[in-house]
Amino acid sequence: MLSTMQDVPLTVTRILTHGMTIHGKSQVTTWTGEPEPHRASFAEIGTRAIRLAHALRDELGIDGDQRVATLMWNNSFHVEAYLAIPAMGAVLHTLNLRLPAEQLVWIVNHADDKVVIVNGSVLPLFAPLLPRMPSVEHVVVAGPGDRSLLDGVAPRVHDYEELIAGRPTTFDWPEIDERSAAAMCYTSGTTGDPKGVVYSHRSIYLHSMQVNATESMGLTDADTTLAVVPQFHVLSWGLPHAAFMSGVNMLMPDRFLQPVPLAEMIERERPTHAAAVPTIWQGLLAEVTARPRDLTSMARVTIGGAACPPSLMEAYDKLGVRLCHAWGMTETSPLGTMANPPAGLSAEEEWPYRVTQGRFPAGVEGRLVGPGGEHLPWDNESAGELEVRGPWIAGAYYGGVDGENLRPEDKFSQDGWLKTGDVGVISPDGFLTLTDRAKDVIKSGGEWISSVELENAIMAHPDVAEAAVVAVPDDKWGERPLATVVLKEGAVVGFENLRTFLAESGVAKWQLPERWTVIEAVPKTSVGKFDKKVIRKRHADGELDVTVVV
Repeated sequence: MLSTMQDVPLTVTRILTHGMTIHGKSQVTTWTGEPEPHRASFAEIGTRAIRLAHALRDELGIDGDQRVATLMWNNSFHVEAYLAIPAMGAVLHTLNLRLPAEQLVWIVNHADDKVVIVNGSVLPLFAPLLPRMPSVEHVVVAGPGDRSLLDGVAPRVHDYEELIAGRPTTFDWPEIDERSAAAMCYTSGTTGDPKGVVYSHRSIYLHSMQVNATESMGLTDADTTLAVVPQFHVLSWGLPHAAFMSGVNMLMPDRFLQPVPLAEMIERERPTHAAAVPTIWQGLLAEVTARPRDLTSMARVTIGGAACPPSLMEAYDKLGVRLCHAWGMTETSPLGTMANPPAGLSAEEEWPYRVTQGRFPAGVEGRLVGPGGEHLPWDNESAGELEVRGPWIAGAYYGGVDGENLRPEDKFSQDGWLKTGDVGVISPDGFLTLTDRAKDVIKSGGEWISSVELENAIMAHPDVAEAAVVAVPDDKWGERPLATVVLKEGAVVGFENLRTFLAESGVAKWQLPERWTVIEAVPKTSVGKFDKKVIRKRHADGELDVTVVV
């Protein structure tokens, strides 16, 4: 028996038309570093997206599912591209401007990008790479920048405003299969070549609905979200599409991601919500601790990309800002879990839930798999690798211009679940607690030590700004933890004191690190995560001054 419901495709086109009409008065505000930010209504953004679609089709020859790349900060230009490119049937490809040059070139060639829309401020990075990107036929420059850098290296160069000027304000959008490609992002490629994840119109639409759900971010047109998480990082965690769907006002920081301008834009523009990785909030905390600012409008922050130290949550609680843990990956669009505690609990009763990665929404199924392939119970004790599946979870990686999509055995199970590489436990009511990445677990004497738990414990010390823990070889135990510590400015603390602090905070004696070193800063990946492979290499090369404390 078939249903009697209409079969209306779930597409980005519907998000675009809905946002610019139903929520036409909502705004995208872009920080410019000038006395006044740039402001544009959703109606204006939608109209400019239509003009961009005309320019891409009529002037630049984008008439199918060609890839149109963006190398841009978070700003209104980028939001227009987010809407126009998928709606016209092409594929939005967001390029990570923090990747090494070799990886950026490889990604553009692997995706076969035909057009690159680039912010003028990024031209010094992009222009030298263009001669090695033969697929790129057009470069569109948005905003101020030295266009002379493209002389002799770019095939055809266009000014964004001149390109869209005078174009029609209506577009005969094509009928698009909701399962066709809408956007793509590449993983950060910490090992091997980056891997392409291709999102469908259907997955973006469903993911946007979940972002807006009350059990997730629960934002409405009364809210303004400060989207610090880059638009090149998993589509800014889905915020631009979700915001256009529900009318959430967007505050876009452009290239002004340092603590001082972030504090200023929060105080002046009064966002009610924000999203970024922990390192952003650690930097902002140091800034407002030294020079107090009013952050109280920002009642809620979605924090993900890496484990959030509980001490950071506690510090922001005192400022009237609630950090809400989330977990996800490029392969999960990224919303996988969100740590909203069950209703009816006191603040003290909520805490054990808040420090987890959160609960699975209806669109995500999770399971734990042991080292022998056995499925483990949700008892909050049995630790295994997390596998997930759902309508916005990747089932393969993009195979390249002429290749079939890839399903490597170390990334996907035989029955189609995504192997996340994260190790953790799940409570009976579906709250996920990750204890480590599988590659970062310290295997000591046949037992596992969680590097994340040690890091959180060390960062709870009042004199510690950051800490990263990695496994290093040990003749007796196989592996032991090496604690690399970044001290707060002016702080002096002995490693013996830090070991005592860990012991008094409940860390088991056999897990206490013997090897310690102070570093200036924890190396970060292009998306702000701790880059532990750099620390491991520095240790292997003898570059770290390690002190042994027993």
